Amino acid sequence: MIFSLLSLAFANPEYEIGVEALQNKDFSKAEIHLTNCVQKDPQNVPCLWELGWAFWMQDKWPQVVDTWKRVQTLEPTHKEVAKYLPQAADNANLLALMANQKHTAPQTFDTREDSSLRIRAVGDMMIGSSFPKGYLPPNGAKDMFKEVADLLIDADITFGNLEGPLCDTGKTSKCKKSKNCYAFRSPTKYKTLFKEAGFDMLSTANNHANDFGRACLLKTEEVLDEVGILHSGRPGDVASTTVNGLRVAMIAFHTSRAAHYVNDHATAKLLVQGLTTEHDIVIVSFHGGAEGSKALHVPNKNEYFYGENRGHLRKFAREVIDAGADLVLGHGPHVLRGMEVYKDRLVVYSMGNFATYGRFSLSGNKGIGAIVEVNLDSQGAFLGGKLFSTKLVNRGYPVPDPENKAIDLIRKLSGDDFKETGVQVAQDGTIQKP
Repeated sequence: MIFSLLSLAFANPEYEIGVEALQNKDFSKAEIHLTNCVQKDPQNVPCLWELGWAFWMQDKWPQVVDTWKRVQTLEPTHKEVAKYLPQAADNANLLALMANQKHTAPQTFDTREDSSLRIRAVGDMMIGSSFPKGYLPPNGAKDMFKEVADLLIDADITFGNLEGPLCDTGKTSKCKKSKNCYAFRSPTKYKTLFKEAGFDMLSTANNHANDFGRACLLKTEEVLDEVGILHSGRPGDVASTTVNGLRVAMIAFHTSRAAHYVNDHATAKLLVQGLTTEHDIVIVSFHGGAEGSKALHVPNKNEYFYGENRGHLRKFAREVIDAGADLVLGHGPHVLRGMEVYKDRLVVYSMGNFATYGRFSLSGNKGIGAIVEVNLDSQGAFLGGKLFSTKLVNRGYPVPDPENKAIDLIRKLSGDDFKETGVQVAQDGTIQKP
């Protein structure tokens, strides 16, 4: 996101308050003051430009397009509007297509509440970082899951991806060349917040698990063990438990050899096959794929991001299911992706950002998340489930989204990317096999 640098040159208090609100990620406040600025001076290009960003951050794509078209008319040589207006127009078109599909979708599906195992899963979580300073939420982060706790705890197993270690010491080597880097370290006391919110299993297989070295990775495992949260990520670290009389394993993969390696399919299959001999249900988690607002779709090939091989995720998911996996849960792109059913097993390719305080960009689709409920029978077959739409507010707190944007987006992406195998998504968020 780019905020205008013309601020103080325009002596308009509404403009200045609006820009400050944008910088503080109070987007509704920014919209109010920048709208006031435009009403006072309809030809004020800086006010119109920043108002477009206030709409952008709230996914109000038609308003972004209308506002920036006015900028384009008033200042045809405006370089930034030429760069970002086409992106806004694409998202406005996507919004319209999602709305059309919603109207033709069934109202609901039978979610099969008689299932043997009910899982709820979310994507990326980093609920406050002590590095750099200034990124710890107020009140000890105790309010982080307040609005969604009832949804998280209502399951046999609740899963999420933990971005970064739980550690109070250590140094990072990621920021030697630049202060504008992303290295996370959450206080160990946050362990109780995840436990109280209902999390039973966490993936530590991601590109931030080793931000403060191996000692902090091991400390993370230690403190999670202290509160009874199972985890998987480091090679050989596998979660195992018994729920409703079923033996359940979870193994997490990432695009690094510091974790179970998502690009080594042969070893992944052997690991899954080994787990099936002692478990009734095997869950596979992966952190992979390109990142950002342009990464909504799942290509049928390897993905690359800043030169790194982020995996051939369609192939990986299907091969681990062939090897015996019963559920595949993906995260990493920081946006939602589609879902498919392969051999009666559900693949969730990305659950987006769920609880990401301070350090993550929440613009557009990056501010939308979902709680994915999956119902399995005793053999691991997918019976149905439900999507609960969430969004991120106030620098990264998850709250239910009354507009249900995640439901409409996943319906659209599943249909686009998986013509024959994409899940069916009803208007109320219930999901079933194609």
